[in-house]
Amino acid sequence: MPVRPTRRLLALAASACLAAWSGPAASANEVNLYSSRHYDSDRALYEAFSKETGIRVRLIEGDADQLIERIRNEGANSPADVFITVDAARLARAASSGILQPLRSPVIEQRIPAALRDGQGLWFAVSTRARVIMYDKERGTPEGLARYEDLADPRFRGQICVRAASHPYNTSLGASILAANGPERTEEWAKGFAANLARPPQGGDRDQFRAIPAGQCGLAIANTYYLAAIGASERAEDRALFSRIGVIFPNQAPGDRGTHVNISGAGLVKTAPNREAAVRFLEYLTSGPAQERFALGNMEYPAVADAPLHPALRAMGSFRPEPVDAERTNANATQALQIMQRAGWR
Repeated sequence: MPVRPTRRLLALAASACLAAWSGPAASANEVNLYSSRHYDSDRALYEAFSKETGIRVRLIEGDADQLIERIRNEGANSPADVFITVDAARLARAASSGILQPLRSPVIEQRIPAALRDGQGLWFAVSTRARVIMYDKERGTPEGLARYEDLADPRFRGQICVRAASHPYNTSLGASILAANGPERTEEWAKGFAANLARPPQGGDRDQFRAIPAGQCGLAIANTYYLAAIGASERAEDRALFSRIGVIFPNQAPGDRGTHVNISGAGLVKTAPNREAAVRFLEYLTSGPAQERFALGNMEYPAVADAPLHPALRAMGSFRPEPVDAERTNANATQALQIMQRAGWR
C-alpha cells in the first residue's frame, strides 16, 4: 500500500524546489513575449516564427501599463524576453521605466527607418496606423475640413462621433496637437471640438464610422485599419459601408506637420533570460513574411518600406505622416488628456 505524503513533507518539498530556483532558466528554444496586442494575425505570425526556427513563443497578453508594471515587479526574475505594445507613448513609458535594454541589430537598423526607431535602440516600430477623419461620401466632402484643428469650427456643430478621450489613440492625438499648438490654443481647440460632438463619446473606432450612415453623426475620428478591416470583410453590407465612407488625411498642406500616426513597437526586456532567441524573434518581426502579416493580416501600414500594402488601405489614398516622437507624446499625454476632459471630451 503506497504511503501518502504528509502536508509537512509536501511543504518541505515545495520549499526545496523554490529555493533551488533562483531565476528564469534560459533556453535557446523559447521566447517569452509580453504583448498588449490581441490579434489572430499576430498569433499566426508567432506560429510561423516557431515553425521556421524551432523557437517556441510563450505569450502573455494584457494591458500595456499593467505589463510594464508586472515586468518591473518581477525584477531580475522576470521571464519576459520581449515587450510589444500599441501606442508610441507607452513604448516611451516602457523605455523610461527601465524595463528595456538597448539592442543594436544590423538587421533591424537596415529594415526599419530611423524615424521609426528609438535613438538608443530600446524599441522599434513593427507597424503603423493613421488617425483620420471619416465622412459620408453620399453627402459629399465636408468643406473647410483639412486639418485636425478644423474640427473645432462651429460649422461642424453636432457632427462629430469619437470614442473617449482617455483611450490611448485619442490621448496621443491630443498630445500631438498640444506639441504643435501649445496649451492655450489646444484648450481652445478642445472646447470647440467638444461643442461639436454629436453624442457623448462611446464605443470603439468601428462604432464611430458605423454611426455615419445611421445618421447619428456626419464625421468620425478613427484609425485606418478598422475601416480597412471592414473593406476586407466577406460580408456584402460591410463592403458597402467601406465604399460609402470617405477618408480625409489631415494636415497635408506644404509646411504642415502631416497626419498623426501611432505605432506598434517592440523592445528587448532588460532582464531577458532568453536573449539570443529574443533577438532572433525581434529581427523576424522586420522580415518580409512578418511585415506581410502585419499589412495583409491586420490591415496596418508596414514599418518596412518594401512590404505590401493591403488593397483596402491603398484605396484610401496616400498621405504624408507626422514624424513619430514617442518621448514627446508621452511627456504631453497627461496634460493633453486633462485639457480634453476639462473641455468636455470625456
